[in-house]
Amino acid sequence: MSDTRSPQVLPTRKPTQHLERFSEADVPTARGTLRTIVFRDKRNGREHVALVVGEVKGMEGVPVRIHSECLTSEVFGSLKCDCRQQLDRALDFITQGGLGVVLYLRQEGRGIGLGNKIKAYALQAKGLDTYEANRQLGFADDLRSYDIAAEMLRSLDVRSVDLITNNPLKIAGMVEEGVPVRRRIPSRTEHNPHNVDYLRTKRERTGHLIELFAEDDDTEAQAG
Repeated sequence: MSDTRSPQVLPTRKPTQHLERFSEADVPTARGTLRTIVFRDKRNGREHVALVVGEVKGMEGVPVRIHSECLTSEVFGSLKCDCRQQLDRALDFITQGGLGVVLYLRQEGRGIGLGNKIKAYALQAKGLDTYEANRQLGFADDLRSYDIAAEMLRSLDVRSVDLITNNPLKIAGMVEEGVPVRRRIPSRTEHNPHNVDYLRTKRERTGHLIELFAEDDDTEAQAG
């Protein structure tokens, strides 16, 4: 079920030009063929990836997931977050629907990097929540930026997006970068004993639109 409410779209920033479209190929996967486009950031050499299904050029309302790298979950199978589930479900959504884009951004640990992310995990084991741990290490709650995502979408000539997200900051980031967000598509995942407090903290501290339990659906229905 999609959230049809959408923010007013008023481009407020000059489009960035930090990327070069470096390489492109069709990659066969278990879900089908994904057009894989690598963008290279000219400032630091960092590579970001667009996984594209269908013809998105000039299209409105393209389903888009902006996904930040999470090595611990996606490769090692960590249960401390739901990143791998969100990535898998977004890929399922666009391949089953025959249209969409997953933007895979190299922004590990909300932008603090892998080493600092593991330091934050050690602090969390001592009782700090995810935001408190980042702050103790000297970082803001979230260092990610979405100008790169906006530039990738402009390169793909996507005119407006249906954003697959629970994070209102991503919606605001796209709007701020001048990318029209037509609606939000919830990214629903299952929690486990290792990540339920993390997910609850994201919901309570930064307004993530996360439904953890059956009563969350009931509350939303009553509010609507």
